[in-house]
Amino acid sequence: MQRWSFTKIKAMKTKRFSTEDKIRILREARDGKTIAEVCRDKNISDVTFHRWKKEFGIMEVNEARRLKELERENTELKKMLADSLLENRVLKFVSEKKL
Repeated sequence: MQRWSFTKIKAMKTKRFSTEDKIRILREARDGKTIAEVCRDKNISDVTFHRWKKEFGIMEVNEARRLKELERENTELKKMLADSLLENRVLKFVSEKKL
């Protein structure tokens, strides 16, 4: 029997910062703090900060919420379209078999 150690079990990565948190952190750097100070205070790396800056730019919190809502809606619409196309294919297949 194999014994599991903590080194063998990988913990799941959890998100430490929400989208709103990321935008607030970016805003701190925009409002006068240096990037190094913000990164040190929030315990993030410079690379992470710049990745967030590239992703969110000068977006505000309400814009980020709207973007998230639109992405969710877009996903639902894509699922609906896929279901509709599949249904059309099945109906077409069934109608061809009857002829």
